[in-house]
Amino acid sequence: MTAQAGEPPLAGLRTVVTGASSGIGRAIAVAFAAAGARVGIGFCHSAEAAAALLRELGPEHLLLGADLATEDGTNSIVEQAFTAFGNVDVWVNNAGADVLTGEAAGWPDERKLDALLELDLKATIRCSRLAAQRMQPGGAIINIGWDHATIDGMGGDNPELLAAVKAAVLGFSKSFAHSVAPDVRVNVLSPGWIETAFGAGSDRDFHARVASGTPLRRWGTPEDVAGAATWLASPAAAFVTGQSINVNGGVVG
Repeated sequence: MTAQAGEPPLAGLRTVVTGASSGIGRAIAVAFAAAGARVGIGFCHSAEAAAALLRELGPEHLLLGADLATEDGTNSIVEQAFTAFGNVDVWVNNAGADVLTGEAAGWPDERKLDALLELDLKATIRCSRLAAQRMQPGGAIINIGWDHATIDGMGGDNPELLAAVKAAVLGFSKSFAHSVAPDVRVNVLSPGWIETAFGAGSDRDFHARVASGTPLRRWGTPEDVAGAATWLASPAAAFVTGQSINVNGGVVG
């Protein structure tokens, strides 16, 4: 399904965004709705925030509650979405484990790794496969990586874990793009330093160093990532698959 002349770029596209109740996922859901898509708002524990987003976007959109850290949860969200929409044109695997803020910041590395593997990697693989099996030709899947997992890496306990998991997301996505072509496109968005809860709560000196070390001299916003996502989902990117796009102000080449 493609937009007609004069229509919004994603007019009529049925889209699912996992982890859409806050941060980057919320911004992607808002941007897709503004571009004319019907949006399935994926959430797990943040039912109140997801319901508030639905009220903001309008009743033509959809709430999709599921725990994607489980196989039953991934089966459930895909079944809910395709039953409600009839087809899903764009699937955005944004849900991820937050191991940097709140209680999880103090977890031992083994627990953090388990959470990242279950939600960032295994849920991405399961949802991608299940959605692609049911998508009509012309579908698109967008997975979320991390810019430092693509080239340069970063030292430290948390970056090591995140890089390992997001590198696996990248490798899977590039291979899966071959498996489902030509019917479904698969790409990766790899954000850099984005002003989400971690950035907003970070030490101000660290925050300033990140901004000064970024060629565009600022942190990115969730809306910056959402803009790239809407382009990847649009007909303008119809010949783009198996790619990773860094959204990072030039930090990693």
